[in-house]
Formats: sequence, C-alpha cells, structure tokens
Amino acid sequence: MFYLNEKDILSTISLNSVMDAIEEAYKIFEKGDFFMPDRMHVDYGAKNLLYMPCFKANLFGTKILTVFPENAGKHPVIDGLMLLNDLETGEPKGLLDGKVLTAVRTGAVGGVGVRHTTPEDLSTVGLIGAGVQGFYQLRYACAARPIKKIYIYDAYKKDLSDFINRLEKVIDKSIEINVCENTEELAKKSELIITCTNATSPILPDNEELLRGKHFIGIGSYKPEMREFPDALSKLVDEVIIDTEFALEESGDLITPINNGLLKESQMTTFAEFLKGKKDISKTTLFKSVGMALFDVIVAEYIYNEALKQEKGQKIEL
Repeated sequence: MFYLNEKDILSTISLNSVMDAIEEAYKIFEKGDFFMPDRMHVDYGAKNLLYMPCFKANLFGTKILTVFPENAGKHPVIDGLMLLNDLETGEPKGLLDGKVLTAVRTGAVGGVGVRHTTPEDLSTVGLIGAGVQGFYQLRYACAARPIKKIYIYDAYKKDLSDFINRLEKVIDKSIEINVCENTEELAKKSELIITCTNATSPILPDNEELLRGKHFIGIGSYKPEMREFPDALSKLVDEVIIDTEFALEESGDLITPINNGLLKESQMTTFAEFLKGKKDISKTTLFKSVGMALFDVIVAEYIYNEALKQEKGQKIEL
C-alpha cells in the first residue's frame, strides 16, 4: 500500500486535471455507475466525525474526517484519512491525507462551478471566509477564469497577511488582492461571490439590487442549522444548481428558504443535469455544494495513479 502525504499530493496534481476528474465524477453520477451509502455524521458536542464510503467499477474508497471548529487558529479544523481498496479482494491500495484531499477536491468542485455557471470573461471574485477551503476556492477560480481582482472578507477580522502571502505564491502575480471591510463592499465589487464559512445566519446583505446579476457558489453550509445566503438571493434565482439531492437534506441554505416558501424543490437542478441542458448564465446564478463521497473516490484515484507514475509516496508493508 502507498501512503500519500500533503507534499506528495500537492506536487502530483494539476488544478485543471482535478477539475476534469470532478466532471468525470458528475458523468458517473448521472449514469448511476456507483454505490454511495448516505454520509454518516457523528456529533459529540461541537466535534463532528464524517464517514463517507463509496464504491465504483474497480475500487472503493472510504474517507473519515474530523471537523473540530474549536481548532480554528490552532490546528486544522478538518483532518482525516482517505483509504482506497481493490474492489475484488478488498486489499488496501492507497492511503491519502484526508484534509488535503478534501481541500483539493472541494476547491475543484467550486472550480467546476465557476467553469460552467459564470461568463468566460469573468474577472472579479469575492471570497467570504479566508480559511483553508477559501484558499483553494480562490486557486481554482483563478485557474478557471481570467481573474484580475480578488476581494476577501473574513468575519473574524483576523490578520490576513499570511493568507494573502501564500495565495500570491500560487496565482498569477498580476492579480490584485484586496481586503474588504464588510460583505456589502465585497458584493458591490465582485461578479462572483464564493462563501466558505460556518455561519448560522446569512452573511450577505438582504438586498436584491446588490445581489442581482451576480454569480454565487456556496461551500460552507453543510448542516440544516447553517446558512450563508439571505432571502433576497432566493427571490432572485429561477434555478438552484446542487451537486446532489443530499443538499436538500443537509444545507440550511436550501432547507430554510424551501420551508419559508421562498424556493421550491422543483427549482433544484443537479449539476449533472445542468451540464446536459442549455445554460443561462446571464441571470443571477447559485451553485450550492455539500460534497459527496464519489468526488473523493474519483479524485483520490486520479491522485493515486498519478503518484505511482511519478514515483511519489511511501510504500507501507501491512
């Protein structure tokens, strides 16, 4: 079995190839060539354990994550491991750093959203939530579109100099990075707005005129009590693009407006369906992702195979 740590993973991948892998996952999802049990949540106070198995044609994988919000500023909030097994024998084939895999594949999910729900000449992006996931969302957004200006807001009012310094090392040096005082300023200046927070109430102003014609990608809300978007956005969108139907059970950004009569389930379109149909991105667009284990298996398999080709990783004798 091979173990791939953070350095192995990041030195193996290309951002566009990971986005291609996510698009392949959507195709497999549409065909139904997989078996994915419901994601298991185990909560112990504020601590969360996620168990995510998934089977596909030649292998299966299981990701086990810890989500400890109290770690913010001290240790990674998300940690864990991804195990890949041979489908015929059950033999463990690969073990990957789960927190890096999660960051890479979730960033790529957002990147694919940018690829297909925004204009090709989109040049400004706003990020709300300057954490690990926000960092990768911006990397992929810059890979998917010719971004010229980035706007960042973080509710914790923390020093963002380290975040910006790390970002400047991995994106085009000509891209201008700005820190905003509030989300209203960010929304005014950004064509695309990406949210990566654990907010339990909307973080954007409830102002239709401010949000009209913008493009939104929601990453943070993965529990019914979590919500990042205001009612105004629900009133603006004709269609909400979701990665899977599980989003309707897991995200407060969908559950709350549906319960309040602001959205209907008939307005929900899975991303796989969206890719097949005629896309209208001239209006306000919203892509809401909660993730799924199929993403992890497909991206982990891509990384594992590439690492073997490039002779990276550590061989472990079981």
